[in-house]
Amino acid sequence: MEVLTQVAQFILSLSILIVLHELGHFIPAKLFKTKIEKFYLFFDPWFSLFKIKKGDTEYGIGWLPLGGYVKISGMIDESMDKEQMKLPPQPWEFRSKPAWQRLIVMIGGVTVNVILGILIYAMVLFTWGEQYLAPKNAINGVAVDSVGYRMGLRDGDMILTVDTMHIKNLNKVAGVVLINLAKTVTVERDGQKKTIDVKPENISEMIRSHSQLISPRVPCVIDSVIADLPAMKMGLKRGDRIVSVNNKLTPYYNDVATIINDKKNRYSLATLVFVRGKDTLMKRVPINGNGQVGFMNKPLTQTLVIDSIHYSFAASFPAGIHKAYETFDSYVKQFKVLFTVKGATKEIGGFGAIASAYSTTWDWESFWMFTAFLSIVLAFMNILPIPALDGGHVMFLLYEVITRRKPNEKFMEYAQYAGMFLLLALLLYANGNDVVKFFHKQ
Repeated sequence: MEVLTQVAQFILSLSILIVLHELGHFIPAKLFKTKIEKFYLFFDPWFSLFKIKKGDTEYGIGWLPLGGYVKISGMIDESMDKEQMKLPPQPWEFRSKPAWQRLIVMIGGVTVNVILGILIYAMVLFTWGEQYLAPKNAINGVAVDSVGYRMGLRDGDMILTVDTMHIKNLNKVAGVVLINLAKTVTVERDGQKKTIDVKPENISEMIRSHSQLISPRVPCVIDSVIADLPAMKMGLKRGDRIVSVNNKLTPYYNDVATIINDKKNRYSLATLVFVRGKDTLMKRVPINGNGQVGFMNKPLTQTLVIDSIHYSFAASFPAGIHKAYETFDSYVKQFKVLFTVKGATKEIGGFGAIASAYSTTWDWESFWMFTAFLSIVLAFMNILPIPALDGGHVMFLLYEVITRRKPNEKFMEYAQYAGMFLLLALLLYANGNDVVKFFHKQ
C-alpha cells in the first residue's frame, strides 16, 4: 500500500508538471498562429489511452509515462516528421515564424516550470509555514551515524559551522556538507571548539550509503507501538522511557537503536529496562528478523524546541522566490558533485528513485514541496543545451538570431537524433541503477 501511495503521488506530480510545461509551449504557439497537431500527456507510441480532436489539434493521453509533448507543425522535434519538412514552408508552420517568436515558444515550458515552482513554494509557506531545528536547540547534541563517526564526529557534538557557514537548520547539515563539498565541520565538544576535516572519501561514502551524518539526540520515549510487533505483544506502552538495553545504559534513542540494530536479521531477545510513571520495570522483548521491536519514538516537536516561521500572503511570494532559487542553486551544485566525486554517477536514479522520495502516506505539504522541487529541476534539465531538449532548440535559435542564418535542416535532424540517443542512454542508465539497487536489497 505504501508503494502504491508513492506511485500515485509521483504520477499526479508528473501529470501536473507535464501538462503545464507543454501549455508553456502551446499557448504562445497558438498566439503566434502556429498550427498545433498534437497535445499529449505521456507518450503514445503505437496507440493512446485517450484522444479527441478539436480543430486542428489532437488532445490525448499516452500509455508511456516518460513525459509528454506538443507536436508543432513545421518543427524538427522528437516526432522526426521528415516528410513534412520536405514540403515548402507554410505560413502556419513553426519554421515560417520569426526567430523571436520561435524563441518565446521554446522557452515557454521552462518559464512555466520556474513560475510554477515559485508559486507552489509560496503557497506551501503561506499555508504551513516553515519549521526548523536550530543547532542550539539540540540541547543533547547530535547522534552520529557510522559515516559521521568515521569522519570524526562524535555523539553529543554541538554543530557550529560547515566550513565558514553557520547552520540554521540542523537537519540540513548533511546536504550542506555534500553539495558544497565541504572541507571542515566545526563542533563544540566537551566545552571546546573542534574542527573536523572532511576528506573526499567521506563525501564518497556519504553518497554511497545515503548518509545523513547526524540526527538530534533525544531520550527514548515510546510514542506508539506497532500492531502485531513484539513491543505491543509484550505490553510496552506510550510514555515508557527506555533507559537500558541488555545491561547497557541507553540515555538516548540512538543508543537503543544501535543495540537493537546490531541484532538485525537474527531473532533474539532484548532485556529492556524502562521507566513508567514512578516505576522502573524490566521486560524481555523479542527482536524480530528485521531488527525491529516495534515502537515509534516521541516526535521531535514534543521533545525539542522547534522554531517556526509563518508567512503572510504578501510575504510568501518573496519567500517562494528565495526557496526556488535555493533549490536551483543546490541542484546546480549537485552536478559538480556528480562529476567530481568518485562513484557519484552510480547513485543516479530513475523513476523508481524519484517515486521512492515521496512520503509513504498522503501528506499534502510534502507532496506539494516535492512537486515544486521537481518543477525547478525540470526547468533546469530542459534548458540544458542538449538537442532534443528545449535548451537545444534555444541554442540553435540564438545562433540564428546572432548570425541571422538558420542552421542547416539536415544538421538539425542529425543533432536531434544525437540528443535523443543521449537522453535515451541516460534514461536507461538511471533506471538500470534503480533495478540493480532493487535486486541488491533483496
